[in-house]
Amino acid sequence: MVDPTNPGLVPSPRSILEEISFVYKRVADFKARVKEYYFEVILSQYQCPECKEGLRMIEPSSCTCPNGHILDPTLAFQASHCCGAVLIRKTFHYACSRCTQIVPSRFLFDERLFDKTYFREMMQELRSRDRRRREELRRLLAESRSDTLRFLEEPILDSIPGLTEALDAFIGSEMVSADAFSYKTAFSMTQYRGHILSVIGLGGRLFSTISPMTDDSRKDKAWRFITLLFMEQDREVTLTQYGQDLLVERRKHEAYA
Repeated sequence: MVDPTNPGLVPSPRSILEEISFVYKRVADFKARVKEYYFEVILSQYQCPECKEGLRMIEPSSCTCPNGHILDPTLAFQASHCCGAVLIRKTFHYACSRCTQIVPSRFLFDERLFDKTYFREMMQELRSRDRRRREELRRLLAESRSDTLRFLEEPILDSIPGLTEALDAFIGSEMVSADAFSYKTAFSMTQYRGHILSVIGLGGRLFSTISPMTDDSRKDKAWRFITLLFMEQDREVTLTQYGQDLLVERRKHEAYA
């Protein structure tokens, strides 16, 4: 890497990177020529089942003839070494149709089998299941919706014995004044959502163990709960009753491997 006319001259990092890039390109070109020659040799002994013409590889697991017929050479020409049976396509490999043992394909150079049709069908099925789940949820919500409640007179809390005390106990406060509901701090659902997601991570936490964001514990608890309701509606979390508490879990979305 040192200039022979200038033994003491050290090449710049840019020139080194250019040399490395040149080597990578030469290796890639050589690999492409080897791959093309490999398929030319291995396909020379086969003919198109439709028109008996020669074949050439056009992409992994797919070849064609001059008349445009496209086929999978592994399924068309290779049998399993265990049972001598035809092969079938799995997600990432071929297998014997009798014993389901994995069989390496002679018609893959250094690629891995990737069944695009399979993944397309899986994604369509995933979207279909998700659509059916949303429709079922909307149906259940519509059926559970109560009729319009019309008050003919002003409600009086003291008319039901113990209701005021029960409400005070529910919100964790013995005395509730009108000033308690004054919003001195603006509520940001975006901030609460980010805080909740950072706390629960990829697992789950009890609602009571999620650290507050404000000094007002009653107000913070209400804002956390409101945020979680919207997050559950957006399918970000799952809420499960856990005794007198709520278990908040990060929703695990379905995905293919």
